[in-house]
Amino acid sequence: MAERQRARLGELLLQDGNGECADCGEKNPDWASCTIGVFLCQACAGIHRGLGSSQSRIKSIRLDNWDKDQVQVLEMIGNSKAKEKYEMFVPPYYKRPSSHTVDVLRKEWITAKYQRLEFTDPERQSSYNVTEKSGMLWKLGRDRKQFAQRKFLLSRTENKLFYYVNEENGKQKQPKAEADLDFLNAVFVPEKIGNPYGLQITYFKNGSTRNLFVYSENSKDIVDWFMSIRAAKWERRRIAFPDRDLTQLAEDLTKDFLMEGWLSKMGPKNEPFRRRWFTLDRRKLMYFEEPLNAFAKGEVFIGHKDGGYSVGTGSEEGDRGSNSQNSSSNNCFTLQTPDRKFVMRAETLDDMQKWVMALQKVVEMPLTTQDSKLAGLLVPKKSSNSFRLIKR
Repeated sequence: MAERQRARLGELLLQDGNGECADCGEKNPDWASCTIGVFLCQACAGIHRGLGSSQSRIKSIRLDNWDKDQVQVLEMIGNSKAKEKYEMFVPPYYKRPSSHTVDVLRKEWITAKYQRLEFTDPERQSSYNVTEKSGMLWKLGRDRKQFAQRKFLLSRTENKLFYYVNEENGKQKQPKAEADLDFLNAVFVPEKIGNPYGLQITYFKNGSTRNLFVYSENSKDIVDWFMSIRAAKWERRRIAFPDRDLTQLAEDLTKDFLMEGWLSKMGPKNEPFRRRWFTLDRRKLMYFEEPLNAFAKGEVFIGHKDGGYSVGTGSEEGDRGSNSQNSSSNNCFTLQTPDRKFVMRAETLDDMQKWVMALQKVVEMPLTTQDSKLAGLLVPKKSSNSFRLIKR
């Protein structure tokens, strides 16, 4: 009997929609909820267990025994019908998780779907789909490098995110800083910050990128902030471009970093290599003395290959500056811009190959209007095919 039910589960997996995780889309799910009636990957199944067995009872498709009634739940529902029910009103700006999504986004997506039922009624989305949002977040100090609670305010009317240091006589002082949402990015970086709910917010200040590192003690709270940023940016685009497809307007509201990690960089006059933390944020390559620095030591705008940008492995300059007899095979690569070669060295061959591939994709991507605006911020009075190194 058990083998017969297991064989039936195998048949159900072949039906449309069931061959990938109902929550993150990972192929070939090995688990299922016999109460909700969906097939799941291992990571999402683990989060479902946290909902409680009365709400989502999880079983292994291949290892556990199933009775007929449990299998019938999956026969009657399945992934496609469940999505029709639980994802009826997912906002276009809401960032759905993928198989590579950080845990906090995956967790809140699943609890929002099945526990809070946020996507069965738009009225349940009032914690992030708001004209104005305020609250306290833990923020890393720029100089003292300690986290302290700060008040944050997101205003759609002003299209800005503010944060405040403190209050005086019960009244709020002027904001310590303000960020234009049009050029603001938000990325979850839990390992970098050392907190599972760690979020990095980047924006422009006086022509340079400013980093804010924040976290909340509550996973829902930090995800609400993340979604409120996306919602505000999307609403502004929707008003500006009323004829555009709503889903298309949600593209690139926030964007994960393409690459991050330690590299050694040669100085502009073949000085010895120095170890720096590099971040590739779309077309912007930044490097820092430490991962949690507020400002980069340098920023490079990366244009299109037709504008004189290219990436290659190895470098004669790298050979001379590395002080190593075997430097030609020492994981060196070069970013060529119209005005300078940036010679870098990865710590492993695998890292070098990943960086080269990521940079190559950037130089092959066509320039967009947003890219031109970015270049204008980093490179005043120059075209989007040029670059500027801002050294601090």
